[in-house]
Amino acid sequence: MPHFISIQNLQDAGLDIYARLSEVQLLRYREPKPGIFIAESPIVVERALAAGYRPISVLMDEAGVPKQQGLLEVCGEIPVYTARFDVLTQITGFKLTRGMLCAMERNELPQADILCRDMYRIAVLEDVMNPTNVGAIFRSAAALGMDAVLLTHGCADPLYRRAIRVSMGTVFQIPWTYLPKSEEDTAQALHTLGFPCVAMALRDDSCEICDPRFAKLDKLAVILGTEGEGLRQETITHSDYTVKIPMTHGVDSLNVAAASAVAFWELSKRETV
Repeated sequence: MPHFISIQNLQDAGLDIYARLSEVQLLRYREPKPGIFIAESPIVVERALAAGYRPISVLMDEAGVPKQQGLLEVCGEIPVYTARFDVLTQITGFKLTRGMLCAMERNELPQADILCRDMYRIAVLEDVMNPTNVGAIFRSAAALGMDAVLLTHGCADPLYRRAIRVSMGTVFQIPWTYLPKSEEDTAQALHTLGFPCVAMALRDDSCEICDPRFAKLDKLAVILGTEGEGLRQETITHSDYTVKIPMTHGVDSLNVAAASAVAFWELSKRETV
């Protein structure tokens, strides 16, 4: 059973991970082991638990305890800090989504070659630095038929609180990991993993996104770049195909998160015998 603690002292050391530690400090909290992260809202916590992440403690609105009793019991014997909603806002500095935060241990990430061994369609994020975009892309990847997500080390952490929240917890449902740091050429690294590459880029010589050749490919990696700058030139050069989404009304491009949804919907299609 959880150990309920009614918050009497806002300086309680157990609240540090919710109120006083930065995302970077959370990431380094258990070095040399993987760090910790904060899952926000009951549905996100449920998805993290289902994916095998271990809870450390919970911070929640005391009024929500009866409704979440079942979820709290699944969390096991951990501290559950409770307070009125207005007190929680003082602690965290913002209004809690559905009145619950859960601190959880990070899991070891698999190597990219092991993760992708039995995958057919993967999304690849190259230096996408905005956590909101990363979270939205994960949600689209999970919803629209991608098997996994790979990231370069220049990307925002998918387990940043905002990325998790925007993804609605789908970061725990779709497999993901980082490309090796030693691999500076994203397309070449994907070729090593056995994936032809589609670079999403604004080029006049691009293929149509609905080109029937893509559905005939057994494996395919869809590479998206950071907002504004887009993909590195060497990634575009070494990719097998370049694709851009047709636009109207003089619009030149979509936000990377919106573009990912269009790309995944079309490029996840695969002909099977």
